[in-house]
Amino acid sequence: MNDTALKITDDLDRLLQVLPQRVRDAVEQRVEDQLIEVVLDLGRQAEARYPVSFIFLGEEEVTREDLRYVVSRTGSFGKDNRAGIERTLHRISAIRNRTGDIVGLTCRVGRAVRGTINIIRDLVESGQSILLLGRPGVGKTTMLRETARVMADELKKRVIIVDTSNEIAGDGDVPHPGIGHARRMQVADPGHQHSIMIEAVENHMPQVIVVDEIGTAEEAYAARTIAERGVQLVATAHGNTLQNLLQNPTLSDLVGGIQAVTLSDEEARKRGTQKTVLERKSPPTFQVIIEITDKDTLVIHDNVEEVIDLVLRGTPPQPEVRVRNQEGEVAVVQSSNREELVAEPQPQRPGEPLAERIPGGLRIFPYAVSRNRLERAIENLKVSAVVVRTWDDADVIVTLKGHDRRDSARLKEKAMQNVRIHVVKSNTVSQISNFLRELFHLPVVDIEELAVREAEDAARTVLRYARPVELAPQTSHIRRKQHAVVEKYRLKSKSMGAEPNRRIKIFKD
Repeated sequence: MNDTALKITDDLDRLLQVLPQRVRDAVEQRVEDQLIEVVLDLGRQAEARYPVSFIFLGEEEVTREDLRYVVSRTGSFGKDNRAGIERTLHRISAIRNRTGDIVGLTCRVGRAVRGTINIIRDLVESGQSILLLGRPGVGKTTMLRETARVMADELKKRVIIVDTSNEIAGDGDVPHPGIGHARRMQVADPGHQHSIMIEAVENHMPQVIVVDEIGTAEEAYAARTIAERGVQLVATAHGNTLQNLLQNPTLSDLVGGIQAVTLSDEEARKRGTQKTVLERKSPPTFQVIIEITDKDTLVIHDNVEEVIDLVLRGTPPQPEVRVRNQEGEVAVVQSSNREELVAEPQPQRPGEPLAERIPGGLRIFPYAVSRNRLERAIENLKVSAVVVRTWDDADVIVTLKGHDRRDSARLKEKAMQNVRIHVVKSNTVSQISNFLRELFHLPVVDIEELAVREAEDAARTVLRYARPVELAPQTSHIRRKQHAVVEKYRLKSKSMGAEPNRRIKIFKD
């Protein structure tokens, strides 16, 4: 066998043993490597689910006796309504009615897959902290488990797994052999995962911490604390893409966080931007972000610090894409262009037309919208667009609210010619920039909303840890909204510093 081929261990017979006999027989008649889970819902036919299909397992409906039969043969259910089968990776999840009785079970197949991290072996060996993203069922936990085994057994590192739902190392006190010599710390209450993460570092001197599903502000803070102590962190998080992470106010700290910064007039003119811009707040917790499209296709954002800075400047870089074929061979089908994008930009030559600097760009006609502000926003966001001087030359027309009604007949005529019409609320660089972000599928960021969310997160941090938190500098209008957020949490706040760096500090009495 090719040493790059995947080797799968699923202990499927152990899962089948807990199912009612008639359901077990129906599954065994169609046993496939791709079986994902068996679903038992009261009063419905049992189902076997596969990646792109499902089948009914007989015509009989599931009874309460069927559910009790399964529950009696599994481990105890935790507060997350999950149980397991001792020394296996299978997971049994319960659905309860309003009185707490179990009325549904999802019996998910757990698999240990050796070789699954060959596609990112170089990144694992680099010592960098890695965050895995992807939709449920795409294989994040499987890759996490194999990473722990390789680091412990082959790289000889001290590895601690923080295993909240026993998904990584299986049910019972003895962990599944799929994690190799890595050690496992179980978490009795999912709400305490962040404290167990810190305990692992303080008590057991690991070189690597592995944790599944970072999803709260406390867990994000614990992850940062671990990284600051020089421990390599390999984890998964809620969200499918890097953009999801950036737009999640709770988890954006994992990639450095976002803050609104007010520039001086001179600096704003120098940059060619509005006075309030978005910048990365701090170094990212993770140096590598991996989006798992499917088990054999990965999108890799290396050097996250530079990637986030580019995104916030409106220039999403092209990530590296790796694929693995059926023989286990890995190929890079798209290379990163990050190094090209972070190179020093060439200055504009006086009088050089925008059309010559961005050949082949989308042609935009501003109707009642400032041409200069539109050109400035295009330059700032580095999007492929040019400003044209007539309706007839345009692919897109952008106009102000109100003017779209004033000349509706003409605009309808252009729309019939497949010219896109966009309406902005006001003639500001911010509104025009958001129009371009929407047009080019870049993240549209509301600075005011971002500042309010920052205050919400900071207030929760003050409540939990009783330590004061300073927010990023804001205008007086936004600071008033942040003060209102603080009052909602019955905390104290005060403005400090001088403009343009005046900011809010949140604290307890």
